[in-house]
Amino acid sequence: MDGRSVSGRTARLGKRLGSGAGTGTADGAVNAVALLLPEGCETSTARTSPVAALTARSLATTLARAGRGHGLTTHVLHFRCRGWNGEAAHPAADAEWAVAEVVRRYGDVPVCLVGTGTGARAALLAAGHPAVNSVLGIAPWLPTGPDTTPPDPVKQLVGRRVLLVHGTNDARVSPDLSYRYAERAKKINRDTCRFEVHSDGHGLHQHRTELRSLTTDFVLGSLFHRGYSRPVQDAMAAPPPLGLRMPLAAGFGATLGK
Repeated sequence: MDGRSVSGRTARLGKRLGSGAGTGTADGAVNAVALLLPEGCETSTARTSPVAALTARSLATTLARAGRGHGLTTHVLHFRCRGWNGEAAHPAADAEWAVAEVVRRYGDVPVCLVGTGTGARAALLAAGHPAVNSVLGIAPWLPTGPDTTPPDPVKQLVGRRVLLVHGTNDARVSPDLSYRYAERAKKINRDTCRFEVHSDGHGLHQHRTELRSLTTDFVLGSLFHRGYSRPVQDAMAAPPPLGLRMPLAAGFGATLGK
């Protein structure tokens, strides 16, 4: 992606959150970056949803605070447009541009891509960039299956740490598709796991606290080589289907750091 516009717009990184002058590490150094990729829709060249951007920014703020002592900086990617738009795959192209822009700004630092819905699919496809250390996909929007669309590739995930999380009652995006994607990824990358949030829907609103804790645990553990919580360790180590259907337990956040 070279910054070409869609309806006169270009992708951009949102306000820098976290490590910097006067914050973070003693010298304000940026040691890692988490890039948040918001939810979109299947087809639209309209501007991105302000609600999706605010949701991503809220999570970016949580991560920035949790990683301040480690030198973590976070950004929300503002896509050129709201839709995936078929073969144009605008969010995937924008995600590739964003990773390159992070490297241009901060140098050789590890990057974790955290995406939701279409943003999660974009994160998974952009994972092949050498700077990408890990990917977290929340309710990833994926092709509908082999009868209509070739499955997305997984070879770009080799050498990355990958976590998917999906509500079992998601009526918008099939959790079965994310399971099948994780199953293919696990065959070539053992550092892949998937959590299921039972009886929750697409937005995972009933387990918002647990989702944020899981995200924080995974992002900090991946970028700074900290030990993961026991559930994440177990999910990574377990073979399919156990490691790809790990339940996200109520109260998960209360156990972090213990």
